[in-house]
Amino acid sequence: MSDRPVVLYDGVCGFCNHAVQFLLRVDSRGELRFAALQSDYARGIIDRHPELETIDSVVYVTDPGTSDEKIAVRSDGALRALAHADRPWRWLRVAAVIPRPIRDKLYDGFAAIRYRVFGKLESCPIPSPEVRSRFLDESPRLG
Repeated sequence: MSDRPVVLYDGVCGFCNHAVQFLLRVDSRGELRFAALQSDYARGIIDRHPELETIDSVVYVTDPGTSDEKIAVRSDGALRALAHADRPWRWLRVAAVIPRPIRDKLYDGFAAIRYRVFGKLESCPIPSPEVRSRFLDESPRLG
């Protein structure tokens, strides 16, 4: 099992898919891997962390599949993913100075309207051949 972190995301969310494409572009070192929340891979992580069962958010996973596996969700998860971005994007992490309850309130407010603003896809898009190896499970668990 690779020690590279994994970002779980809503595979049918238009904004979330754009965010993953952004991270693929700005993570030039290729440190991040990705899996849709609707995938079998994500199901394994959710089974190990039952508190994720009701989470409809970005989930950042370190040391996946090991006894040291840890998760960060919502604004913490997004900020942890941004830590892998190239400059100048990495500077967006300064948002961490905002207290987590305020960040998460803003995050939840945006999450509540993301489908209305950016749309909901019928299925998880298939990654391009150039980045397919960074996706851990392409089989969506829809429905």
